[in-house]
Amino acid sequence: MKRLVFLALKVVAVVVLVLAVVAGAGWTYVMAAYPRLAPPRALKVAGTPEQVARGAYLSHHVVGCTDCHGERDWTRYSAPQMPGREGHGGMTFRLPVATLHAPNITPAAIGTWTDGEVLRAMTDGVSRDGRPLFPMMPYENFRVLGQDDAEALIAYVRTLAPAVTNIPASTVTFPMNLIMRTLPTPVTLPAHAPPRTDRVAYGRYLATIASCATCHTRMDRGRPIEGMDYAGGFEFKTRLGHAQFSANITPDVETGIGAWTEQAFIGRFKAVADAPEAELVLNGRPNTEMPWRDYGGMTTDDLGAIYAYLRTVPAVRNRVPR
Repeated sequence: MKRLVFLALKVVAVVVLVLAVVAGAGWTYVMAAYPRLAPPRALKVAGTPEQVARGAYLSHHVVGCTDCHGERDWTRYSAPQMPGREGHGGMTFRLPVATLHAPNITPAAIGTWTDGEVLRAMTDGVSRDGRPLFPMMPYENFRVLGQDDAEALIAYVRTLAPAVTNIPASTVTFPMNLIMRTLPTPVTLPAHAPPRTDRVAYGRYLATIASCATCHTRMDRGRPIEGMDYAGGFEFKTRLGHAQFSANITPDVETGIGAWTEQAFIGRFKAVADAPEAELVLNGRPNTEMPWRDYGGMTTDDLGAIYAYLRTVPAVRNRVPR
């Protein structure tokens, strides 16, 4: 009997040892092979007034650089961006797999980065020193950016007032800290966005770089659920203190925006963007994660293009809790 117990323990020990070796080899491989890196491009952004203006528009109203890397005023409806805090960083995002602190992107923090290094971070997903960026930085969406729009964003970020800040280090739990190493990849951007005359294609472009699907698609273990694109139901567990779910924005008539006209869609954004400051005071009303005031700064043509694109996505019947 003792011999059998000894043999059993020996087998268990061998299995544990083999698993440890395999795990160690896997860890070593992932750490050595990833992330995939390419040298930053030898890029020099001109920084013309036209580029800066386009970059400011995209940053404040479409892609949200100055939203995530700034500070939102949660005392006002839709928590608009706080003027004077653009790019300072420090906003905290608490996720099941990570606690993230948005870094400072003013010239005080990235002023010594080359334009090519900034572009590589935006689209490839790696920092200046080659560290992988957590995919809440939507570099996978930014991979469709027209090169001219990407350069406009860099031009604008270079004009932000330098701010010296002390941002805590982000923490990512296992195994996400390994998974995120496999996500960055070198990319080459298209030269330009689709033409504005193709409203659906241009609307898809805007919706992608604005990360609309990211918030309006339910996730499972950090990945979008197949067939639920834009169908809403993503749960926000944030500073609001209560559960909040993103809306279904597919063209389903009963549970989405299928019954909305283009005018109603645009008007929903503009109603907040154009509201007097006094109307943004909450006065006991619940707030929302949806940055209506920021997105509402888009032109009516751009909002209309997004509407045109959303009319083409598959309608999904998904009644979202309120």
